[in-house]
Amino acid sequence: MTTLTVQTNRLAQYWALTKPRVTQLAVFCAVIGMFLAVPGLPDWRIVVAATIGIWLLAGAAFAVNCLVEREIDSRMARTARRPMARGEITVGQTLVFSGVIGGAGMWILFNFVNPLTMWLTFATFVGYAVIYTMLLKPATPQNIVIGGLSGAMPPALGWAAVANDVPMQAWILVLIIFVWTPPHFWALALYRRDDYAKSGLPMLPVTHGLKFTQFHIWLYTIALVATTMLPYAVQMSGLIYLASAVVLGAIFLWYAWQIYRHYTDLIARKTFAYSIIYLSLLFVALLVDHYFKI
Repeated sequence: MTTLTVQTNRLAQYWALTKPRVTQLAVFCAVIGMFLAVPGLPDWRIVVAATIGIWLLAGAAFAVNCLVEREIDSRMARTARRPMARGEITVGQTLVFSGVIGGAGMWILFNFVNPLTMWLTFATFVGYAVIYTMLLKPATPQNIVIGGLSGAMPPALGWAAVANDVPMQAWILVLIIFVWTPPHFWALALYRRDDYAKSGLPMLPVTHGLKFTQFHIWLYTIALVATTMLPYAVQMSGLIYLASAVVLGAIFLWYAWQIYRHYTDLIARKTFAYSIIYLSLLFVALLVDHYFKI
């Protein structure tokens, strides 16, 4: 194996520590928040700096998550190939990596965006890496509900970056993601329930069973669809968003009903996949409506 190949593999391992697919969705929501924060187009320099800074701090949080959960990940088929689970990266290397990219993210946000965004993003880092990962996740089956706030913060971070403020509209976006998180994650936990049973984590399908989890996915999806009406109710958005939210929500409700009444692992997989598409398209609808409001 050549030196270049070894270096490339090592870079790929560090990249994997940041959970890039999850990070991309979080940063995408943050960027939408940046564009929604102003009537016209935001300053591109702030958008670029904030995107990089938020991405780096999110990656640092996920690296700490991989470090803390390395033994748990090694027992689960879904996560057993992660670098920390396989012992490909040491604890010290992960700590240094997280500290370097997290510190760089804070420096960029403080110097090129604003202190409010830096401190909010740092608080999100602490909420996810420490409060959720270390304290809540191993302690309660409601971990994803209570700890969901940290994962729901990206729109507020993006809004703060451009406006240097976090008004009610930004918190409505946070609330949407907060309510979206349980049905999204519990759909995954349902068809991965054997994995979670091996992990020792008190996930809802393991502690309370399938029926209980299926019912709560249905309830949270109803709450989610109701929550997505808020942007229109407070005149933050118009008919383009409203129509999109109704259609996307109806599809999500259909999936949730199938989980509740006609459960199969396949429908849970499809619900989990759709939940990601749902959130992405919902935020795209917000952006389109922002510039072409009817």
